[in-house]
Amino acid sequence: MKAAVVDSFDSAPRYGDFAEPEAGDGEVLVQVRAAALSQLVRLQAGGKHYTSGQPPFVPGADGVGRLDDGRRVYFAFPRPPVGAMAERVAVRADCTAAVPDSIDDVTAAAIANPGMSSWAALTERAHLQAGETVLVNGATGASGRLAIGIARHLGAGRVIATGRNPASEADMRALGADEFIALNGTRAEMTEKFRAVIDRGVDIVLDYVWGPVAEAFMAATTGSAQGAAAARIRFVNIGALGGYEINLPAGALRSSGLELLGSGLGSVAHPVLVRCIGEMLQAVDSAGLQIATEALPLAQVETAWNRDSRARLVFTLP
Repeated sequence: MKAAVVDSFDSAPRYGDFAEPEAGDGEVLVQVRAAALSQLVRLQAGGKHYTSGQPPFVPGADGVGRLDDGRRVYFAFPRPPVGAMAERVAVRADCTAAVPDSIDDVTAAAIANPGMSSWAALTERAHLQAGETVLVNGATGASGRLAIGIARHLGAGRVIATGRNPASEADMRALGADEFIALNGTRAEMTEKFRAVIDRGVDIVLDYVWGPVAEAFMAATTGSAQGAAAARIRFVNIGALGGYEINLPAGALRSSGLELLGSGLGSVAHPVLVRCIGEMLQAVDSAGLQIATEALPLAQVETAWNRDSRARLVFTLP
C-alpha cells in the first residue's frame, strides 16, 4: 500500500510503499481518507518524542476514514509501525468514533486534536460545572480559539481569554470571550492583571502557555485569606508554548486555593480521549466551532512536510 514513510529522522517522510497491517484481536482496519499534520507528528517523525519508533515507520497519530462496513469514523492511536498517513491502518475498535455527516473529512481530521485538548480538560480533568468562569490562557492559537467556544458550549458562565497581542481582543470577543487580558508588560504587570480577574472569580484555567505567564498567574493567587479559605481554582496545563519549566514557590500552594492538573496523553486513557473527540465532533455545528485548513494529497508529503502554514495541514487519500 502507499504511505508516508520515515526512513530517517534527518529527512522528511517520502511517499512510497509500506507493508499493509492486519487487524489483531480487538482491532479494526480503517481505510484512511484524511490525516492531519500536528506538532506531535512532526516530533515523532523527527525522533524527538518519547513515542517515536525506529525507522522505517509511517507517521500520523490520528485521522478520518471508513471501516469495512462503510461507516465513516475518526480514529486515533493506530498500531505501530503503521501510523495514520497510510492507505490502511489497524486501530483498537474502542479508539474510533463516528463522524457526523455534516462534517467533511478534512475538517474532522483537522479539528479533532486541538478541539479535544479543551474538551477533555474541561470534562475529564477540571469537571466544569454550569455557570463557572473559565480562563483560557493562550487563546490565540488554534486550540485556544476552539477552547473559547467549547467552554461556552459545555456551560461556562463566563470566559476570559489571554494573548500576547492586544490587537487580538476583538477577535477573541467575536469568538465568545467576555474579557481579554493582554499578556504584555513585565511579569509584575501581568500578575496584577491576573489578580484583578481572580478577585472577580476564576474557577478553571486552561493553560496552553506555562512558563513565566503561568508563574505570573500563580503569584496572583497568593495572599491573605483573612481567616477564610481561598477560592478554589483548577489550573489545567495543556501546552507549553511559553516554556517547559516554572519556578513554583511552596507558598503559592499553601496560601491559595490553587489545584494543579494536567490534561493529555497519560492523564486520560486513550479510549476516553477518543470518546471526547467523538462528543466534540457531534457539537461542531451547534457550538459554531471552526478551524482553518489546507488539504494536500499524501503524495505531496515530502515537499509539504516542512512548509509553514497558518492553517492546519491535512493530507488526503483517494
